Amino acid sequence: MSAADLSLLQRPNDRLRRRRAMNRGMELLALLAAALAVFILGVVVWSVAQRGASALNLDLFTKAQQAFAGPNVKQGLANAFAGTLVIVGLATALALPVGILIAIYVNEFAPPRVKYFVGLTLDVLFGVPAIVIGFFVYGLLVVGHGQSAFAGAFALGVIMLPLVARSTIEVLALVPNSLREAALGVGAPRWRMTLGVVLPQTVGGIVTGTTLAVARIAGETAPLLVTCSLAGNGIAWNPSHALQTIPVAIFEATESPYASDHALAWAGALVLVLFILFASLTARWVATRNRRKLARSR
Repeated sequence: MSAADLSLLQRPNDRLRRRRAMNRGMELLALLAAALAVFILGVVVWSVAQRGASALNLDLFTKAQQAFAGPNVKQGLANAFAGTLVIVGLATALALPVGILIAIYVNEFAPPRVKYFVGLTLDVLFGVPAIVIGFFVYGLLVVGHGQSAFAGAFALGVIMLPLVARSTIEVLALVPNSLREAALGVGAPRWRMTLGVVLPQTVGGIVTGTTLAVARIAGETAPLLVTCSLAGNGIAWNPSHALQTIPVAIFEATESPYASDHALAWAGALVLVLFILFASLTARWVATRNRRKLARSR
């Protein structure tokens, strides 16, 4: 074999070594980026836990926050927890059925042009700043009527809607077409096929998307400042009145000159962070379980 032939055989090996080196370098870079994200999350959780652990007691969940209270008055965030449950629950009740119906129409019935337009609309709505949605709801529901939990829930529901719709669309797209063809082949109408065959396969994915959307809106402050922030001191559940929420309570407590209020704010932030972590882990577990279920059905 001549020297020219040997050089031709050597060149692919050189390229292969360069590709392997580049692949290892990119894997290392991705690993460092992932480690950095985990490190930042750990620092945030540790910082919040270190500052909020001192006020994490029974009073936090049983006593209400008092406006203009002194540093020696025992306070809690029971009213904020109650208000958050009401507002987030109402927002979920508003956004969940609408988002699922939008996803079913887009994925199962809409023509391509309508599907593209609705998808673009959802993407734009997802990118609208929360404060803009808050002012929109302020002009629509608050002006002339006053602040209320309904207005705050409507604002959070608008923020939640594209998250639920987009996640449901993605899950519906994962359902094998063989299931649709089998249902249509035995004479089932399209709506019956969608409700009886396709939709049950996506329950886990819908729960995952809803859980992530709830975690997303649970910490929103900006839209609630203009729609549901003029709340009383006591624990209330009436959605026609303005109710206190955890994000707004944290914001107000940080403006106080007392260190006890600052500790209360850190404790509320810790509870909120733990809730978001728990919701995210639950959503990941449900998503993994649903992915395995869809894989078995293929």
